[in-house]
Amino acid sequence: MSLMKTLREVATRGVTEARARIFGHVLNPTGQRSGHKILRKKLIGDKVADWYPHDFKKDDPVVMARLEKARLSKLQMLKRRGKAPPKKGQGRRAMKRSK
Repeated sequence: MSLMKTLREVATRGVTEARARIFGHVLNPTGQRSGHKILRKKLIGDKVADWYPHDFKKDDPVVMARLEKARLSKLQMLKRRGKAPPKKGQGRRAMKRSK
């Protein structure tokens, strides 16, 4: 009886492996969780990227120069008032650490 049971299990395993190989299934005899279900889905990155319009400002150097000039003038104005961000390593956390 034990020999028949072993032969049946071996035959079933062989058929299962052959079926998985033929039809392209992933064989998971232990039943552990795998990411195959998620990985076989189609990627949607291109659809998401196409949904948002292209930013033409980043392509035009004149527009980028104007934006950078505006940013620098605002920063200069903040520096004159004493409200500019501190230089690297001189902020609030650095002051706490030095005490």
